Amino acid sequence: MVKTFIGWIWRKLWWAWYLAIILIVCYTRECLRKKAIWDGMAVFMDSLTPKFYIALTATSSFISALIMILEWIYFQKYGVSFIEQFSLNYISPWIGGGNDNNQQLPECKVWRNPLGLFRGAEYSRYFNATKREPLTFYDMNLSAQDHQAFFICDADNGKPDYEIMQAAWRERVPAARVKAAHLALEKNADCVTALIMLAEEEAPTMLKVEKILRKALKLAEANYKKTHKSHHLDANIEMQHRRDLNVLIYIKRRIAMCCRKLRKLKEAVKMFRDLSKEMPPIMNILNVHENLIEVLLETQSYADVQSVLAKYDDINLPKSAVICYTSALLKIRVIADKYNVGNSLKKGLTQAEEVALEAIHRAVEFNPHVPKYLLEMKSYIFPPEHILKRGDSEAVAYAFFHLAHWKRVKGALAVLNVTWESAFNQIPYPLEKGYLFHPYPTCTELADRELLPTYHKVSVFPKKDLPFFIHFTAGLSSFSALLALLIYLHPQFTGNLVYIICMWIIVPVNYCLDRLETMLPNNVMDILSNI
Repeated sequence: MVKTFIGWIWRKLWWAWYLAIILIVCYTRECLRKKAIWDGMAVFMDSLTPKFYIALTATSSFISALIMILEWIYFQKYGVSFIEQFSLNYISPWIGGGNDNNQQLPECKVWRNPLGLFRGAEYSRYFNATKREPLTFYDMNLSAQDHQAFFICDADNGKPDYEIMQAAWRERVPAARVKAAHLALEKNADCVTALIMLAEEEAPTMLKVEKILRKALKLAEANYKKTHKSHHLDANIEMQHRRDLNVLIYIKRRIAMCCRKLRKLKEAVKMFRDLSKEMPPIMNILNVHENLIEVLLETQSYADVQSVLAKYDDINLPKSAVICYTSALLKIRVIADKYNVGNSLKKGLTQAEEVALEAIHRAVEFNPHVPKYLLEMKSYIFPPEHILKRGDSEAVAYAFFHLAHWKRVKGALAVLNVTWESAFNQIPYPLEKGYLFHPYPTCTELADRELLPTYHKVSVFPKKDLPFFIHFTAGLSSFSALLALLIYLHPQFTGNLVYIICMWIIVPVNYCLDRLETMLPNNVMDILSNI
């Protein structure tokens, strides 16, 4: 009730505050003009020594500097001002404000990284070498949810091996997950999902991963054929059939990725092409065409890459950094060996150069974080298992796998280097409007901070200005420190300077009081009391 009453006063009776201020000024104006008050204050101020002022200003400078440092640390970690957030979340609601500011930011959809690495053979080796966790808990939790959706169905209830694996996919500790997979294999030597977990999280090399997955593939094909014959007869068998199909597609895709890493490129291309022809719902999540584009770039089959892009680079389909930047790379490849900025400025752009620059502008607008990674102006890390399209996580994943393809095209990075900044500057601002794509989302930073490890500095677009309170505390700290130094070195001069400044402030106040006296009668309080 008190909170509601205060908010009602603040919103509805705001004029009462102004009336109260006017009445107080009218009532005390004679007191303020009494010379004895000012003389007493002057005597008190004269009794204070310069040491007092030095201590006062130095303490103020220290406290404001401490607040500035804490604000800076909080801003670097969370991208917002602590004081501002505290005011909006706790103070503003008490005075009836903050209704608009407390609205939750739109949730950004994260996608499974099509080129995700293997935890045992790659992420674990990175951790052992650097002692840095390459994956965040949020990222691994999303993967656990994916695995449960892919590999678990209600028809598995009552089967010991599958029940063990249901708990294993939710387990947070890697050693516990691997232990559970071995336990499931003891219950059932043909447990396909247990083999998948061992290949993903225990196998130390890609050769071992491929060996385990090929064993799992045989079992998955047998399970799929078994349920395919009678899946339309029973609802439980139908659920098992869908699960077996998901398992089969997942294993084939991971085997194809093993072949890519082991330089079996022809086999990888064939497997990715076969998978891209599949139509089950899981294919909308896996984005196998991005795997196919990457391996075709590795074989330098640029004509095949163009044919894949022609199929997936459609206005009605969701875009990605792989599609946009690969399209730009193919167009840059046509002009890279003979492109010259000086000649372009003198003679104008050729048609091929215009097409290439337009593709660069398009790619940079879709994801403005990628160029700095491709040009090695910013170091990248191991990609996460999930990415946010148009975010820094997608840029890290793209550069991790595609930087070698850009370097292989002679002159491509040079063209990107001289053109990306102009494209970056042409991105529509403010971000409420877009040029070739929808407006750039404002929630990417928060999602990327959840997906990327803390030791990686998240790239933010547009670059955020420092919060007001950091500027304010920095200015207050600097001013207080300067004032303390001046009082210490030149106390008399500083005192006179402060006196002059105070007089400059008092003069307009006195002028306003004089004008107020001409407008209001001297006995205004008596009149109000009679009323």
